[in-house]
Amino acid sequence: MKSGEARLLLGFPPNSHPTPSQVKAAYKRKVWDVHPDRVPVDKRIYAESQFKTISEAYNCLLSATYSRVVRTGVPTVHRGAKHHRFVGLPFLFIIFGTVGLGGLNITRAYRKEKETNPSQNPFLP
Repeated sequence: MKSGEARLLLGFPPNSHPTPSQVKAAYKRKVWDVHPDRVPVDKRIYAESQFKTISEAYNCLLSATYSRVVRTGVPTVHRGAKHHRFVGLPFLFIIFGTVGLGGLNITRAYRKEKETNPSQNPFLP
């Protein structure tokens, strides 16, 4: 199916460029009217064919709109240049905080053990 036909079928002008959210909303409106479970039994075959055509138009328009959109994962406002250093900062705080607090606990336990069990050998704890 061509994208012009798909736009007309979903209710858009032929030369328009709808966004994915507009395409999705139009698809839901159209499918609601012709869904095979919502029509009488005698019109079910026609509704199934319409449903398949509308679904094909929806897939055609979504593939066309997503092929135009470049998804890099980086916001286009700043291009990610200002904040890329700070992304790992919370992770570093967690790691260094855990190591620091763990080191304090180990030091405290070592001193307590040394006080309760003194030894003449400097290599033993």
